[in-house]
Amino acid sequence: MAIDLEKELNKEQAEAVRQTDGPVLILAGAGSGKTRTIVYRMAYLLDEMQVRPWNILALTFTNKAAKEMRDRIKEMVPEDARDMWVSTFHSTCLKILFAHAEKLGYPKNFEIADASDQKTLMRDVYKKLSVDPKYFPEKKVSRIISSAKDELMGPNEFAEAHKGDMSLLKIMEIYHAYQDALRANGSMDFDDLIMNTVRLFKNFPEVLDHYQEKFKYIMVDEYQDTNTAQFELVRLLASKYRNLCVVGDDDQSIYRFRGANIYNILDFEKNFPDAKVVKLEQNYRSTGNILAAANEVISNNRERKQKVLRTNEEPGSLIRFRQLDTAGGEAVFIAEDIRKKVEKGECTYGDCAVLIRTNVQSKELEDAFRVRRIDYDVVKGLRFWDTKVIKDLTSYLLTVAGGANDMRTLRIINLPKRGIGAASVEKARVYAEENGLSFLDACAKADSIPGVSAKAKTGLLSFHQMILDIREDMKDAKFSEILDRIIKDTGYNEYLMGEADTTDKYLEFIDYINKLKESLDSYEEDTDEPDLIDFMRQNGLEGNNLDKTGDGETKDRVLVMTMHNAKGLEFPNVYIAGMEEGLFPGYGAISSEDHMAMEEERRLCYVAITRARKNLTISCARQRMTNGETRYAAASRFMKEIPTELLDMNIHPKKTERTEHMEPTSRQIAKAAFNEKPQAFSKGFQKIKLGKDIGGTKPDYNEGDRVRHFKFGEGTVQEIVQGARDYEVTVNFDKVGVRKMFAGFAKLKKV
Repeated sequence: MAIDLEKELNKEQAEAVRQTDGPVLILAGAGSGKTRTIVYRMAYLLDEMQVRPWNILALTFTNKAAKEMRDRIKEMVPEDARDMWVSTFHSTCLKILFAHAEKLGYPKNFEIADASDQKTLMRDVYKKLSVDPKYFPEKKVSRIISSAKDELMGPNEFAEAHKGDMSLLKIMEIYHAYQDALRANGSMDFDDLIMNTVRLFKNFPEVLDHYQEKFKYIMVDEYQDTNTAQFELVRLLASKYRNLCVVGDDDQSIYRFRGANIYNILDFEKNFPDAKVVKLEQNYRSTGNILAAANEVISNNRERKQKVLRTNEEPGSLIRFRQLDTAGGEAVFIAEDIRKKVEKGECTYGDCAVLIRTNVQSKELEDAFRVRRIDYDVVKGLRFWDTKVIKDLTSYLLTVAGGANDMRTLRIINLPKRGIGAASVEKARVYAEENGLSFLDACAKADSIPGVSAKAKTGLLSFHQMILDIREDMKDAKFSEILDRIIKDTGYNEYLMGEADTTDKYLEFIDYINKLKESLDSYEEDTDEPDLIDFMRQNGLEGNNLDKTGDGETKDRVLVMTMHNAKGLEFPNVYIAGMEEGLFPGYGAISSEDHMAMEEERRLCYVAITRARKNLTISCARQRMTNGETRYAAASRFMKEIPTELLDMNIHPKKTERTEHMEPTSRQIAKAAFNEKPQAFSKGFQKIKLGKDIGGTKPDYNEGDRVRHFKFGEGTVQEIVQGARDYEVTVNFDKVGVRKMFAGFAKLKKV
């Protein structure tokens, strides 16, 4: 087929297509037709340059992106498309390794260890090495090993790179044993695929030469998201013919936490001095005002490739900015605004997306949408009531309230662990079924259940007694107090510390708990006869289907998603919620000495803004419950980087409007709920905060003092630094090495 580039592409896109020889960097701004350019370039190579299809390799990050690219190229050159390699990095490496794995000492038909396999192997390693998971949480260690592989560090390289770091000695040992276990099982994990392919190429030049001859033209999509291992893979493959074309946008590099190295794209010309750079700056998505705002925000980053998005579209509406009193009020404003637009026929619910910085923010939005019977979906994440922390704690609450829901009780019987094995749980469940008992009542008869171990009997009996004690002691207590008692008696807080990979993740868990407590308090305040089971009913929590996501058949629904999950998407109407200091940017970036932390937050803001096609609304709250306490915040610095002439800043709504911006009450939520009320378990109201001890109070110990941590044991304080929200303490623990933590959470005791 003859391709008329001038007719079908803009000037810059056509220029990028014609650059077929040597290294090429295509800087593709948001909405600039990146995929179209890539597909036309491949078609041009095949049709105009007569390149054989098997000499082209196109690498992407997701199967979805690879399929889209294959389908589009198939439409243009159907005869040649099937012989091209268009696939993800990992799929490409898998094909190569299946052909050459034996050279690396693996069986030809090696297995891929999935997440479940990896977990099993890691547990075996922990047993073999007598590793205490309280000191070395499996998730955290697995993350460290995965990051090491992204940096092309096997066990030996990892040990060499961290020589002298006593805190990593045990992790080095675990890494060695884990890799040995994989090899013994004839397996590689997902992270091994790229690392082992690079190793294959470096150790066997003839294999590398074979693939260099095969792939004379290489294209890489989303190059800004590549890590060290992916960079080295591409560099090796392209080093012979050097026909490497990478496509990406440094301004949309937002996956640093996954190992992405932005310097791969920023330093492309350093690594390939003869590279040709083509900028795609024509945007086909957004109005002029939206692009102007995005350009202004991102221009504040120092380390970036200079480019300015432009459009032939009209300026469009001003960007609306609203500052509400509370997070609940912000959610109500957004829900009401969407509802009014739909009622006026200006859009459908499916035309609207709400972008949030963290998943915890979805709670208030979900409540506001549910009150107004607005269909919504939380994309690539769980609705608030479906998250693990909330399911765990509501299961405890239901068991305390009635104990008749076996699915709920079975969920928590060994959480946190009580030494009750799966076999013993099953025997108790069968005993309950055969004798017409609830599972909770069967626990009380553990001595009569055949085949249950002595340790399991103790666990079952103590669990039953704990539930009875809470039920008796707290029968006149507030619901939030019952939750506090459950967390204390079960050791659930300590369990979460072990589950969290990072301090930020633990703080996210705490946020979920405190939002649950707020809901309980609000429900009791607004209900004449508060009842725990009724509370669960109103939030769809009393049923047996614990995995229900709430998905319906209709597609016309508002989408709620994090900004990271919104990348690559676009919507006519976008709402960015929570644009306030401490949330976006977060405290971590604000207090970080690494300027790239703040620059990545700003890039995320740029991504969020450029998701909007026609209308963009940005909002924030003057106060928000965070970690169990009310935090007051100013509007985000990113908001202040948008010129005022681009903004509609009706910050102070009329008095008649302000009623709409009040937080929804549980009584409103209850309107669509059940009419029948079981006998009240308790009633009343009181705010109890799990995080009430967290604050900025200076610790009562100093640098050099010996302290004790409930989990890590004794250690020496190395440094105490006052941060934005708390004092950060660095301690060298005798058993686990150096750890950094917030003083309010660590609760260190001076020895």
